[in-house]
Amino acid sequence: MAKPQPTNTKPLIALGCEGSANKLGIGIIAHDPATGSSTILANIRHTFVSPPGTGFLPKDTARHHRSFFVQVARAALSSAGVAPSQLSCICYTKGPGMGAPLQSVAIAARTLSLLWDRPLVGVNHCVGHIEMGREITGAANPVVLYVSGGNTQVIAYAERRYRIFGETLDIAVGNCLDRFARALGISNDPAPGYNIEQLAKKGARLVDIPYAVKGMDCSFSGILTAAELLAAQMREQQQERERRGEEEVGDRLTPEDLCFSLQETVFAMLVEITERAMAHVGSNQVLIVGGVGCNERLQEMMGAMARERGGSVYATDERFCIDNGIMIAHAGLLAYETGFRTPLEESTCTQRFRTDEVYIKWRD
Repeated sequence: MAKPQPTNTKPLIALGCEGSANKLGIGIIAHDPATGSSTILANIRHTFVSPPGTGFLPKDTARHHRSFFVQVARAALSSAGVAPSQLSCICYTKGPGMGAPLQSVAIAARTLSLLWDRPLVGVNHCVGHIEMGREITGAANPVVLYVSGGNTQVIAYAERRYRIFGETLDIAVGNCLDRFARALGISNDPAPGYNIEQLAKKGARLVDIPYAVKGMDCSFSGILTAAELLAAQMREQQQERERRGEEEVGDRLTPEDLCFSLQETVFAMLVEITERAMAHVGSNQVLIVGGVGCNERLQEMMGAMARERGGSVYATDERFCIDNGIMIAHAGLLAYETGFRTPLEESTCTQRFRTDEVYIKWRD
């Protein structure tokens, strides 16, 4: 039987607003109902960068988002060549994330919805990452490793939910890396995790630090504490040598060694739980999403595991791995096409919004 053709062949266009952490992103995407294809029209981002040795506080991050929202929104519309009247809906990150930044962007999205008379669609941040990763890479039904500053989850799709097979028991892997960067006084520009990755490439010594996999879950807080203690000892020894006027010792521990050791340990943990999930669901595909997914060493380690299983790894570059507005626009438009809307009185945001709470009506 021939597949019924959509009655509306006019492309649907969505504007997505993301601001759950220190990235303010606004993206515009078009879905063609006739062909099922997607076209990225704009993907503009502005990042709040805090001084070295510090993290980004919610109030400062929210102030950044409020300050730059209009500028980024205008840049996105200009880049896309789209007028507000052409938009089908306004999508925004409902959660999870940091409360104050989420609220700032939700209010801005609500304002655009009222100003332009366009329906709102609240989007789960994690689902946005997954759907954008699937769209860009073409991965059909992969096990998803979602790794970022706020989340660490191993996910697989079943019965219209993204089911969480394993996750962190305390802090996220990205938060572990970011906080270790603070301990070393590493710059936050362009991102602390990226700067740790570059230092790790120069590391040659693997230091023994805790390895904490518990079934399908991971724990990173103890690993961070151990790494911070090693960093403190390294600084003390360096200061003592300088005080005594001693020359550098050839086998001394370096920041590069610590970054290398931390990466190797936490990434090995992630590979282990991902492989276990692949065996459980019978999948030979891995899709890595989230900001930490940009890390080339993580992709390399995951790729080695997947090849041994006769599988493959899918990942995107920093345009789509790192938080962005286009992923919110894409996931929101998928929901919009099924008839989903977020009424104005329900257009709230929440710091806790689990991936498996979302009903994925657009997938079989």
